[in-house]
Amino acid sequence: MGLTGMLSTSCRRRLSFAGLAVWLLLAVTAATAAPATFERAKTEARQHVYFDRTAEGTLYCGCAWHWTGRSGGRIDFDSCGYQVRAQETRAARLEWEHVVPASNFGRARQCWQEGGRRNCNATDPVFNAMEADMHNLSPSVGEVNGDRSNFRFTELPGVARQHGACDFRVDFAQRAVEPRDAVKGQVARITFYMHDRYDLPMADAQQRLLMAWDRQFPVSEWERERDLRIAARMGHHNPFVTGARQWQRGHRNSGEGILSRLPDDDPAMREPHAGQPVRGNRNSNLYHLPQGCPGYHQISERNVVVFEDESAALAAGFRKAGNCR
Repeated sequence: MGLTGMLSTSCRRRLSFAGLAVWLLLAVTAATAAPATFERAKTEARQHVYFDRTAEGTLYCGCAWHWTGRSGGRIDFDSCGYQVRAQETRAARLEWEHVVPASNFGRARQCWQEGGRRNCNATDPVFNAMEADMHNLSPSVGEVNGDRSNFRFTELPGVARQHGACDFRVDFAQRAVEPRDAVKGQVARITFYMHDRYDLPMADAQQRLLMAWDRQFPVSEWERERDLRIAARMGHHNPFVTGARQWQRGHRNSGEGILSRLPDDDPAMREPHAGQPVRGNRNSNLYHLPQGCPGYHQISERNVVVFEDESAALAAGFRKAGNCR
């Protein structure tokens, strides 16, 4: 029986066309697995989220593009008055921007401290879930994606545009950027989502700025549609777009994404067995508990220091790993 057949005649009559479309979209979620890798997330973003948005423009500049390959594209400079600042080849290329940069959320993971992004991809399922989270991905001019780097968002009224008519401002000395007004609210709500879901800290000044953008630039029709399309692939919404959550100063993060995406049989999340020791890393001087510490089984054997309990690790000068729950 098809999805529409699962609805009674009377129910179908009560649903508007738009309501039925939303129901159908969300009904397939249970059978759809969230992308497990960044590469897969980019492909799904092309196929299921931005497939019909090429003329609507990239996130920061509003430039149109033409699809190439599985998830790439070529930027149409004339569509947005873009001028190359320094990297002509990269400027012509569509790239997928992590609004909350991978290096920012990676630093919160033990795997990053022990080997950077490559090590995280190889050893940490939570990092891979964060990197592949489609709510955090948006198409961008490649050069602008590079210029944004991992700089913080701010207001830069005295900084001139550096990419032609693209209203994206960069202060390289201050390591700060200001996106165009049209996407400031969206950027704020994506940032709230990533920090809440993956329990990331946010400086008070950044909270206050993004809260102001959230109020000043409310959720747009496209932002709601984007959220619906991504939820159909990811299995959950951005609650700061739907209105289910509101960010306040001192917000208490849910941390839902840290535990929910770990495999059920991940050793780091099992109940501790009797006599299971605390494990330290002699390189980082961090220790990991047998329960709730994803890095417990990720330490290279040559770097493992075994302690009878947490008190012994503390007495030896070790600190608890920051990604322990």
